[in-house]
Amino acid sequence: MLALIPAGATVAGGGLVLEGDVCIIRIDFYSAHFTAYQPDTSGNTQFCQELPDTGETIFVLDYLHQSLKEVPVELRIIRDVTGLGRYVKLEQVEAIKDIEQQTVFYQPPVIRPDASFKIEHDFKEEGAYIGIISAGHPSNDRIYTAVFPFEVGVTNYGYLFPLMLLLAGLAFYFIRRSSRSGQAVQDQGTAP
Repeated sequence: MLALIPAGATVAGGGLVLEGDVCIIRIDFYSAHFTAYQPDTSGNTQFCQELPDTGETIFVLDYLHQSLKEVPVELRIIRDVTGLGRYVKLEQVEAIKDIEQQTVFYQPPVIRPDASFKIEHDFKEEGAYIGIISAGHPSNDRIYTAVFPFEVGVTNYGYLFPLMLLLAGLAFYFIRRSSRSGQAVQDQGTAP
């Protein structure tokens, strides 16, 4: 249903943001609490943009905007063929030639009067993915779409490189300082 509306009627806006310890997805003026679970490998641990394992994954959107309960919402997950990772925008996703070929999961538009949208997908491959969520407007033909990039089977250890660099720098500093102190003591011992 949402796919049949012309692209010109689609309004960009939103994405996944971390507010405190809560992941929020913004779809223009709509918002929802976003959580991903991998119960087989991580139990009840909640994830946002990085899923540590492949396998069964449960995505849950708990609507924070009441009118989301009244409109059709759809979710598509595609492989990230843009190479832009977390910087991808809707325009780059819309430029993908055959989005169907890149789709690994598609939930057609559905109305969830209980204000909770839940889907399950079994990820077979590690890699970068993009979620595309669209929601209709409660009183006109507008469709709002947001994209949220995420990674599967990847644990981000990006903070380790700067930490290792800092530790190496400190070690170099103390070794150099220590060798200078030793040299100064040695020089004092040979002075007349």
